[in-house]
Amino acid sequence: MKKLFIPLLASLTLAVSAHAGDDKAVVAALDTEYQAAVKANDDATMARILADDFVLVLGSGKTYGKADLLEQARTKELTYEHQEDSQQTVRVWGDTAVVTALLWAKGKRASGAFDSRLWFSDVYVRTAAGWRYVFGQASLHLPPES
Repeated sequence: MKKLFIPLLASLTLAVSAHAGDDKAVVAALDTEYQAAVKANDDATMARILADDFVLVLGSGKTYGKADLLEQARTKELTYEHQEDSQQTVRVWGDTAVVTALLWAKGKRASGAFDSRLWFSDVYVRTAAGWRYVFGQASLHLPPES
């Protein structure tokens, strides 16, 4: 029995690891797609990716829900020259994934131009409809690079 159990356990472990790797790739691509949608003010893509009860918490403590972000996109409250991330890492635990990356956002708003870098963590949850972005937390803006 032991001789049968060990190979079975090994193959199950490989299958789970492969699935987690697939999930990492899917979530990484989805988060990259979301950042591109924000840059383009593409509210339809944002609406598809965001969970209905989504919450974003900024480093200042200000919070936004899904409706707030979609309204910003529809009205083009912010226009972006850059909205790209780097140093992206994705960690998956079952039906939950966390993306952490360094974001560079540069553009214009009614109050003037902005150019900032900050760290963020985005939490995704697997639902019956696929992965959904449920929670985001952003750091305070990092000091300008010297």
